Amino acid sequence: MTTPIHVLGFSGSLRQASHNTGLLRAAAKVLPDGMTFEIFDLASLPFYNGDVEAMGMPAPVQAFRASIAAADALLIACPEYNYSVTGALQNAIDWASRATRDAPTPLNEKPFAIMGVGGQFGTVRAQMHLRQMSLHSIMHPLNTPQLMLARARDKFDEHGNLLDEAVHQQIRQLLESLATWTHRLRSV
Repeated sequence: MTTPIHVLGFSGSLRQASHNTGLLRAAAKVLPDGMTFEIFDLASLPFYNGDVEAMGMPAPVQAFRASIAAADALLIACPEYNYSVTGALQNAIDWASRATRDAPTPLNEKPFAIMGVGGQFGTVRAQMHLRQMSLHSIMHPLNTPQLMLARARDKFDEHGNLLDEAVHQQIRQLLESLATWTHRLRSV
């Protein structure tokens, strides 16, 4: 029997009706066997500030870091703003990538998959930037399949819920590949 995989998902968008957060909600409905999933809302994280960090990690940051540490893999819904990741996602990575005296960054050696909804080019540039950022913490991005939806407004309802069955199947394939990737890295 294969060991279960727990995946933590988070979205770089803070909007309530975000299409990117909608992708995470859709992922929760198409999990492969042996996978559990939880979503962390980045809205509670304060802006990274070294002075605040020096006084001790704020409770929401501690919760985020603990959720990452407890996860076997990550699923990041990555919007694209100004050809890059959002400020919210950058901030989350900044907090999570900090090593402390007691522990290394919880991102170290973590497998992850990326998906995103964006404009004309989907989220190709933001996803590439996120992959580049992951080098700092020695994270392991899943290279294929890639899920970058371009101009997908008609695939979601007014609350940001995914309506398109074909995209649900793409998310399932992404999760199945993430499971295989995570198991492969565990065996190394």
